[in-house]
Amino acid sequence: MAATASPGAGGVDGKPRTSPKSVKFLFGGLAGLSAGLLRQATYTTTRLGIYTVLFERLTGADGTPPGFLLKALIGMTAGATGAFVGTPAEVALIRMTADGRLPVDQRRGYKNVFNALIRIAREEGVPTLWRGCIPTMARAVVVNAAQLASYSQSKQFLLDSGYFSDNILCHFCASMISGLVTTAASMPVDIAKTRIQNMRMIDGKPEYKNGLDVLLKVVRYEGFFSLWKGFTPYYARLGPHTVLTFIFLEQMNKIYKRLFLSS
Repeated sequence: MAATASPGAGGVDGKPRTSPKSVKFLFGGLAGLSAGLLRQATYTTTRLGIYTVLFERLTGADGTPPGFLLKALIGMTAGATGAFVGTPAEVALIRMTADGRLPVDQRRGYKNVFNALIRIAREEGVPTLWRGCIPTMARAVVVNAAQLASYSQSKQFLLDSGYFSDNILCHFCASMISGLVTTAASMPVDIAKTRIQNMRMIDGKPEYKNGLDVLLKVVRYEGFFSLWKGFTPYYARLGPHTVLTFIFLEQMNKIYKRLFLSS
């Protein structure tokens, strides 16, 4: 007897079929690629540039680095500025990646990040590009105070221990420590930022009043530790990102100093 093709494995002709869910997952992830690249080009370069400049200017004449609290303050300043610059791309990114999960009649159908920015400004007003700017900046303040300051402090501690020299291994270890600290500190404000930027109007009223309202509702209806739900995958994403960010930053700083400041 001839075998009958399974509906889950293929079509009536027996050929394998691509699951609609797989296609939706693939292109849903790619939908926000242009927005993600623009966000990195605005937010990341701004915050790292400002932090590096301020760190060098506040370093003592004898090479003594700023204290931890001053490092945290520098990180806060760099993070808040970078977040303000990068918020429009962040809004576009969140909307584009969430579009595939919406009912068909509610999808916005942005073609790319520039189409999203233009349509948002034209259809909802320019201030909408900075919707959620305050919680975004609050998140950036927390993230950068934790990430940049903890990296600098961890690197200094490792160098002072005598077991490390200023090389990629030291940068890697300091980055992993920084990623762990940053994950714990940033997840609650990240939840507030994301939910505000992706919220809709319900009966003519916004779903949430502000970031604090988001956190209170999450704790009330989902539990306190829901603020850190998904800690492991979050760290699995942020850890490598932090490592690559600081390793490339350190290498570029060395190249810059060798080429332009060696004299």
